Amino acid sequence: MYTPPAFREDDPVVLRQIIHEARLATLVTATAEGLMATPLPLILDENQGEHGVLLGHLAKANPQWKTPAMGEAMVIFSGPDAYISPSWYATKQDHGKVVPTWNYSAVHAYGEVEFFEDRDRLHQAVSRLTDLYEQARAKPWAITDAPDNYIESQLKGIVGLRFSITRIEGKNKMSQNQPEQNRRGVAAGLAASERETDRAVASMIATDPQE
Repeated sequence: MYTPPAFREDDPVVLRQIIHEARLATLVTATAEGLMATPLPLILDENQGEHGVLLGHLAKANPQWKTPAMGEAMVIFSGPDAYISPSWYATKQDHGKVVPTWNYSAVHAYGEVEFFEDRDRLHQAVSRLTDLYEQARAKPWAITDAPDNYIESQLKGIVGLRFSITRIEGKNKMSQNQPEQNRRGVAAGLAASERETDRAVASMIATDPQE
């Protein structure tokens, strides 16, 4: 990932936050048949390995798990993003030398991917993922709410995924290369948007409250 120094994100806390909040990731593997990619939800276990381990599952009919990966695999996590209009820059009035751009945050995790069919590991993986996204509901659904034989039949249709992160890259492009007055204009413009993601990006732009 091309990351100019101004946009580079190395803080492990921030990187983990982007991963946790991304919800849907993309697994990419290079194979003898070409690149293969699958969008899928993953859960980060921070207690395993130097950078953590990603856990999830994909359909057994998906050919990606059966196709040997060549070298590292990659998982892409995308955070909030927003179009940036040059009309929000205060310097537009001074010299007009402004152009549109895009603000966004992203994490690329690299490592080794393992696929498994062990029933108990599969059950644990899908249980953890389900519990994570159900916990905020007033009446959380649990795997035990479904008939045992139905769950067993569903487990036979998937394979588990364990991704050991060996290195990680992060990028937060949030107008850091712009002067304070331009960052203020961008934050104000995005904050007034009807798009939730625009407002999320607005809150991520650093401005000096004393100016």
